[in-house]
Amino acid sequence: MDFLQTWNHTSLTQFILLGLTDDPVLRVILFIIILCIYLVTLSGNLSTIFLIRISPQLHHPMYFFLSHLASTDIGISSSVTPNMLVNFLVKSNSISYLGCVTQLDSAAFFGTLESYLLAVMAYDRFVAICSPLLYSTKMSTQVCNWLVVGSYAGSFLNASSFTFSFFSFLFCGPNRINHFFCDFAPLVELCCSDVRVPTAVTSLSAGTAALSTVLVVAVSYTYVLITILKMRSTEGRQKAFSTCTSHLTVVTLYYGTVTFIYVMPKSSYSTDQNKLVSVFYMVLIPMLNPLIYSLRNNEIKGALKRQLG
Repeated sequence: MDFLQTWNHTSLTQFILLGLTDDPVLRVILFIIILCIYLVTLSGNLSTIFLIRISPQLHHPMYFFLSHLASTDIGISSSVTPNMLVNFLVKSNSISYLGCVTQLDSAAFFGTLESYLLAVMAYDRFVAICSPLLYSTKMSTQVCNWLVVGSYAGSFLNASSFTFSFFSFLFCGPNRINHFFCDFAPLVELCCSDVRVPTAVTSLSAGTAALSTVLVVAVSYTYVLITILKMRSTEGRQKAFSTCTSHLTVVTLYYGTVTFIYVMPKSSYSTDQNKLVSVFYMVLIPMLNPLIYSLRNNEIKGALKRQLG
């Protein structure tokens, strides 16, 4: 009943996204740049998925998870980029009430899914390097499928907490969001009802997902590093470490930007800096991930050469 009352008393039917800039010339330039980035993101990640599907030598758990990471990158970018491109070309950057919650939930779902998949891939590298003889057993097809299903389920639960919070908010005043998409923090600033419970629920859900995945990544690579340092062969150490460099690069980029946006004190940076880092996190990183894996992974480069040949 409280949910229905909140819905009925919500007076806003749309929000105004202030976007990145008001300069008309800069808006056109940004439109061209971000459109190119988005096209590269789609083509790069779709090519990665297609290459993994058609190349038998890439039918391993690591690349199975990478194909899901590529589809997740498409989801992250597509949740905000198309609307941002439209807003560069129109005077009123408006988004409907339901469109706003859809965008918020999509960003939360795919962002959480990316962190879960990075944790799963870290665990995969831990098993491959620390327990190579048991790798085929510990990372069987059934185990891989369950790890992916669990990642999607955990992401859905976290996104559901954002849905609960959004529909419990009462918007009765300004509707101008100082961002290029419906992010959670700017929406809280527009709310004129008590936000303590919904923000606590959302913080608990997102914090649990973030801490659990960071812990898995940290523990996995701690054991990987110890195992590599114990190897007597220099060639063996280089080969083992080369299988982790691409993933470590992606992890560093992802968690570095997420930490800046959601962990650092708000007083330490401006709203404009937050928006720029969000562009890097939601637009640039999805484009960089397939490039990082294709440029630093010999198996993917080999598979690509064989298919082109």
